[in-house]
Amino acid sequence: MIDVLQTPDDRFAGLPGFPYAAHYASVPDGDGGQLRLHYLDEGRADAPPVLLLHGEPSWSFLYRKMIPVLVDAGLRTVAPDLVGCGRSDKPVARDDYTYQRHVDWMAALLAALDLREATLVGQDWGGLIGLRLVAEHPDRFARVVAANTFLPTGDRDPGDAFRAWQRFSQETPTFDVGRIVDGGCTTELAPDVIAAYDAPFPDDSFKAGVRQFPLLVPSRPDDPASDANRAAWDQLRSWTKPFLTAFSDNDPITKGADRVLQSDIPGCQGQPHTTITGAGHFLQEDAGEELARVVAAFVAAT
Repeated sequence: MIDVLQTPDDRFAGLPGFPYAAHYASVPDGDGGQLRLHYLDEGRADAPPVLLLHGEPSWSFLYRKMIPVLVDAGLRTVAPDLVGCGRSDKPVARDDYTYQRHVDWMAALLAALDLREATLVGQDWGGLIGLRLVAEHPDRFARVVAANTFLPTGDRDPGDAFRAWQRFSQETPTFDVGRIVDGGCTTELAPDVIAAYDAPFPDDSFKAGVRQFPLLVPSRPDDPASDANRAAWDQLRSWTKPFLTAFSDNDPITKGADRVLQSDIPGCQGQPHTTITGAGHFLQEDAGEELARVVAAFVAAT
């Protein structure tokens, strides 16, 4: 059984623009126990579901601007907190976090909620995990929106920007989550928004998961996750359901990955791929309403 921390509820009181009710599911921890996994669930229960997966080091708060637009468009929006993030449980030991476990934890939530005909919206690690889910559970997904993300196998050079981030994430004495998110935006975040990104982490003992994420990205061909990601790519290269890229124009980490997705995934053909201008890595912060409108239009058209 994995040793975990739970962030006190009072850390999440009065967050700006975030009136959403908390929901929890219990999922196997991979070591004989259970984890408490938090998610938002807005809109009609019988409406077409959109699964909003965040990345590193954010949480479902990142999607607060998108949820009202999607719900108004008649969609059910489900936004989980990855394990180690937000209101979800936070295993204490960094070794308890693996790429495979993150996929398994989210697959267990898919099954618990019995999501079907879902639209995946994945950004950053939300895509690294979400694209694995799509490849391994294709019957649960109707379409995909990839936003500033990719599915690396370690066979390509990850690039200078990613290597710099990876070094910083391990070497910085203080892993300042709110400031890291702020630094990945083109807009300047308000102090209360920065504080909301810090809310899940009362101290460094809660940050094992967000510290570990950069080391889990496959950056060499023999990475532990490389074979599973290659197998996922084999499935994605035959994915014919609608697949849309909606990348920002100012993200050095994932720049160019949209072109690879478009060239390799059949479902990308003929889709209205979008470049959102003036936005950084966390385009949900810089242009959340615009991205939500893109997603809603894509669902309506396909």
